[in-house]
Amino acid sequence: MARINGATSNQGGPIRRLFVGLVYWLTRRRLGRVIMPVQVTAHHGKIFWGYLQMEQSQMSSKLVDVKLKGLAQLRVATLVGCPF
Repeated sequence: MARINGATSNQGGPIRRLFVGLVYWLTRRRLGRVIMPVQVTAHHGKIFWGYLQMEQSQMSSKLVDVKLKGLAQLRVATLVGCPF
């Protein structure tokens, strides 16, 4: 269990709520649920924005084969003990 509880989509100002709500909706649509790293990084706007840019650049990278990207993600998840 994480030490920091995840941020909800109704915390903060109106622009932040809209942005976090949109990201949560997209994550639920893609993965079926909002994963803990997204919830935890949503507490801090700049970190959240950087995290999203990193994820987007990894997804849109055309330099590496899709199967190799998946294999690398699986290996890293195994190394860090990620249950997801």
